[in-house]
Amino acid sequence: MNSFAGPARRLTVASLVLGSALTATAQTSDVSTAPVRGQVFDGSTNSPVPGAVIRWLSTPTEAATTDAQGAFSLVRPAGADARLIISFLGYQSDTVRAGGGYLRIPLRRSAELGEVKVEGRAPSYSGLTPTNTQVITSRDLTKSACCNLAESFETNASVEVSTTDAVSGAKQIQLLGLDGAYSLLTIDNLPALRGLASPYRLGYLAGPWIESIDIIKGMGSVVNGYESISGQVNVRLKEPDKAERLLFNAYGNDLGKFDVNLNLATPVGKKVSTALLLHTDHLGRRVDRNQDGFLDLPLATQYNVFNKWKYLSGKGLVLEVGLGALRETRQGGQLGYRQENPGGFYGTTQETNRHTGYAKTSYTWPGRPYQSLGLLLSGTNHDFASRYGLRTYDGTQRTGLATLLFQSILGTTAHTYRAGLSFLHDDYREVYKTGFTYPTETVAQRYAREHRNRLEQVPGAFAEYTYQNTRNLTVVGGLRLDHHNLYGWYLTPRLNVKYDPAKNTVLRLAAGRGFRTANPIAENAGMLVSSREFVISPVLRPETAWNVGGSFTQYFNAFGHPATFITDYYHTEFENQVVADPYTNSQQLLITNLVAGGRSYSRSFQAEVQVEPVKGLQAKAAYKYLDVATTYNGELLPKVLTPRHRLFLNLGYATAFDKWRADFTVQGFGKRPLAHEPGSSGHQHGTGENTLPFAPRYALLNTQLTRAFKRFEVYAGVENLTNYRQTDPIQGAYAPFGPDFDAAMIWGPVYGRLTYAGLRFTLH
Repeated sequence: MNSFAGPARRLTVASLVLGSALTATAQTSDVSTAPVRGQVFDGSTNSPVPGAVIRWLSTPTEAATTDAQGAFSLVRPAGADARLIISFLGYQSDTVRAGGGYLRIPLRRSAELGEVKVEGRAPSYSGLTPTNTQVITSRDLTKSACCNLAESFETNASVEVSTTDAVSGAKQIQLLGLDGAYSLLTIDNLPALRGLASPYRLGYLAGPWIESIDIIKGMGSVVNGYESISGQVNVRLKEPDKAERLLFNAYGNDLGKFDVNLNLATPVGKKVSTALLLHTDHLGRRVDRNQDGFLDLPLATQYNVFNKWKYLSGKGLVLEVGLGALRETRQGGQLGYRQENPGGFYGTTQETNRHTGYAKTSYTWPGRPYQSLGLLLSGTNHDFASRYGLRTYDGTQRTGLATLLFQSILGTTAHTYRAGLSFLHDDYREVYKTGFTYPTETVAQRYAREHRNRLEQVPGAFAEYTYQNTRNLTVVGGLRLDHHNLYGWYLTPRLNVKYDPAKNTVLRLAAGRGFRTANPIAENAGMLVSSREFVISPVLRPETAWNVGGSFTQYFNAFGHPATFITDYYHTEFENQVVADPYTNSQQLLITNLVAGGRSYSRSFQAEVQVEPVKGLQAKAAYKYLDVATTYNGELLPKVLTPRHRLFLNLGYATAFDKWRADFTVQGFGKRPLAHEPGSSGHQHGTGENTLPFAPRYALLNTQLTRAFKRFEVYAGVENLTNYRQTDPIQGAYAPFGPDFDAAMIWGPVYGRLTYAGLRFTLH
């Protein structure tokens, strides 16, 4: 391997196994038949080509796709023709003869990309990685409006996206029934959008910027750090050397919101390429469809820019640099509220300025594609000022992360390892004022109550070993040791095992430990839009948890086309958790560590099937069961606003040459527990769930139609077809400064049906 796309591409367990060992198999073959292995790369730039499809000429149903480093491993059926067909969108297809050695296959870019007939698509659940990984492709992202990251999971059953309150418009993801803070969010495998960015972070990444999204359930690699507990969501942005020369996307909906995106990519000489990603969105119309006197969505304006540069020496050296800047303003609340003149009305405001930068340098030894050294540097400055009624919440987070990573083999590529050092610098400065003063407190006491400053400096070391035979077994074991300047030493072990007991059958096991430092105000920002008083323990210890689980994947043929069935179960058990208790006192949100002898856990079960009943029609259906509970004031109760049952159905149809595409999605939500309204006596502890109020079951129906032409696509869609709405989403809306006000118990749509339309224009 002469070059690779950067060490960040190798920061997951999947990347190690596929990029270094190059021995994983998509399907298990007969033990006497060795698989064919190799790498597909761009013939002009020598850069890897991920996502290319490799199949046998004589048995095209036997196929594999290349990973992020362009590597593949394909079963060799008995008696098969020795020729392979390699194809990828934007490149000329090629046919090569498979010999007995390692293949390196160059592809040439198409001079003119015309209409392409899609003959088959790789399964969204990878059969190659040792982790339970699902991939949302750029094609999947066009099945819905997908203006930002929050809307990128509309056609996915694994990740839920919920609205934190009925006023601010903030959203969060859930994985395995746990809030997004417990899943590691990375951009190009670099930790990002964490800490104080949590409330609004899903709106900070534009959908057209995204190439694909990897969803990893359970414990991943120790290389990525110690914070992941429920899994990882890795967003891959457009690459400068592979992205479209120009992509323009415009979107508008009947609420008055519009989004405009412009992606530009170009080579700068033979070895350097760059991509400029631009985004803006604006909502300036005041909408109150449920006539409760509050805006259904906040007025908002965002300007966002990201610039990536990539250098490929052709001799093993790769350098990537990225710089980004964002400014966003939001204003919500009552219809009569104006930020410059509140006039006694209730309102929320948010002003955010964010700057990011990273540099990734890697060197791969000539003639040793399995051995490389990488240095990853990233920095973020996140600054915001916000207001929620009489409360103000301002904060600044300055983060720096450095990782030095070396990977090689022990004798043969069946035994590979990665080892490295890391250093994390987090400087948090928060100011939280309620608008009230206490006559008994001193100036120093008031300052301590209103200011929450924390400096974290965490040096760490890690090592990870991978064993992989040539047939059906992959074992990845990792260990990292970190020293936190505030909390001392933390040991993080993790294990991932993949075993193929039979052809087309994959079993996986994952286990490990994670820890993180909570940000109690930012992670409960939805509760700021209520009359509850935040009562935070003055000494909060880090959260620690174990996660154990596994999955079963079966690839098969149904109706003459490839199909997939997958089921998984994961159990997360907290040793210590920062618990936000909405049950005990309806006037307060009590935030403290899990009490001694208490429990907090999440049990997640999911079963999903993906089939193609007729040519062109893709169907997937899923059922999810969640059992998430925590001890509140001595009683084990379900987590508020988490439904125990969820159903999912997605149908996608494409005509020949993808000229017409239609998508239809149904999401069904079971009952979910609510906290008692402010002003009530709160939960009667000792009565179990019996006295808890529950939200009703409901379903959401979304659909979209797309018409594709040579250079552009037009699309239109409807979200929430049945116009379903939550009745009275804001309790006490008539007196928002009173003791009964609560906009945080949001479980359903606020504004009802939404229609939208858009245009995509592309030059390759």
